[in-house]
Amino acid sequence: MTPANPPTPRRSVLRRAGPWRTPLAIALALLLGLGMLAGTELTYRRALDSLVSLGGRDSARNAAQTVVRSLLDMESAQRGYLLTGRPQYLEPYKAAGQELDNAVRRLREHHRHDPELLALVERLNERALEKVSEIAETVGLFDAGAHGSWQGLMMTDIGREKMEAVRRATDVLIGTEERRIAGERAAVYRTLEIGRWTVHALALLSLLAYAFFLRKNSALQRSQVRHAEQLQTERDSLEHQVGQRTTALRQLAGHVVRTREDERAHVARELHDEMGGLLTAMKLEIARLRRVPELPEPGLERIDGIEDRLNEGIAVKRRIVENLRPSALDQLGLLPALEGLCDDASAGLGVPVRARLQPVALGADAELTVFRLVQESLTNVRKYARAREVWVSVLPEGDRVQVAVQDDGQGFDPDRVPPGHHGLLGMRVRVESHGGELRIDSSPGRGTRVQAVLPASSG
Repeated sequence: MTPANPPTPRRSVLRRAGPWRTPLAIALALLLGLGMLAGTELTYRRALDSLVSLGGRDSARNAAQTVVRSLLDMESAQRGYLLTGRPQYLEPYKAAGQELDNAVRRLREHHRHDPELLALVERLNERALEKVSEIAETVGLFDAGAHGSWQGLMMTDIGREKMEAVRRATDVLIGTEERRIAGERAAVYRTLEIGRWTVHALALLSLLAYAFFLRKNSALQRSQVRHAEQLQTERDSLEHQVGQRTTALRQLAGHVVRTREDERAHVARELHDEMGGLLTAMKLEIARLRRVPELPEPGLERIDGIEDRLNEGIAVKRRIVENLRPSALDQLGLLPALEGLCDDASAGLGVPVRARLQPVALGADAELTVFRLVQESLTNVRKYARAREVWVSVLPEGDRVQVAVQDDGQGFDPDRVPPGHHGLLGMRVRVESHGGELRIDSSPGRGTRVQAVLPASSG
């Protein structure tokens, strides 16, 4: 059936924005993100190259300064040795020579791709070697005892000239490196400035994107809230309708159960009153017939057979009446009726049926439901369980009554009951018609427990 006011189809915020805008926005966002990523990576690479280059140039400048410092250390060691004659003054001389060689090697490595500066390094090395040779010559003359020769050599300007030549070459190298370091530093500053503006632009774009996202997200949330409210309204309406239908079905099921029991009680009364009266009258007629004089022996035998059949019919009538409406329940009450039911079941099953029955407050219809529940459960035990022992309990629990029938038989899967078996469904309908709950715990090989909880009567 079509609703009177069908709900208006809802469209999401993104769909209202247009079918082509969302992919375009995503593509632009991806391109922008890739561009920013590429720019940031390029800035990082340039800054890293500049820093590496600065480190190399600083190392070259230090190497050039090390050449001068090593020569000065050698010259100081030479003068100390010549003044004191102590050999320990030659140890700094040897160490300074090693530092000089290492410094020249570092300069060659750094300027290997610059022929002009590499040539300058070679000239610096030549001047340094000349200075080292002059110092070594002086020390050699001192060791040979030619004091006049080494003193004369010291008095000349050869050592000073060679040292000045070394300083000039070193100053050219250091000056060149200083200029290039300044250029590299400026490049680093420019790269950092580019990176700074890139970060600022990225932050600004991020803020704009975040604002756009918040706006769209707010619209989406409002749409979701409206949709959720509509769904909640529909759900509440459906739950109300389901509740009404469930209540109506429960009441209908209770009415059907009561109607059925009333009909069974009516049939039982009719059988008891009408057929019982007829069968009793027939027994009286047979008793009168026995008193007829001169009745032949074959007739008496036929009368005995008729009386036996009549007694069997009375027993069948009594059993049918008891099945339709247990007279013990009406005449003795729930607990005696259940005790008799358990005794009959124990005799029929050939196993003990242990009853634990305590007085409970239930109405007449609820007592009949408990009796039928126990009766149906014991019937199922007899048909299917193959049990060795059965337990039946009716116990009060506060304002509720617990009824349980348990066996140690073969059990079954309650979710896989074959079609056409409505006993469990009938139990559930009966119990729920009184506002109770029915639970069946069973599994193959572990027995069965049928438990019902019904509200106690306040009267």
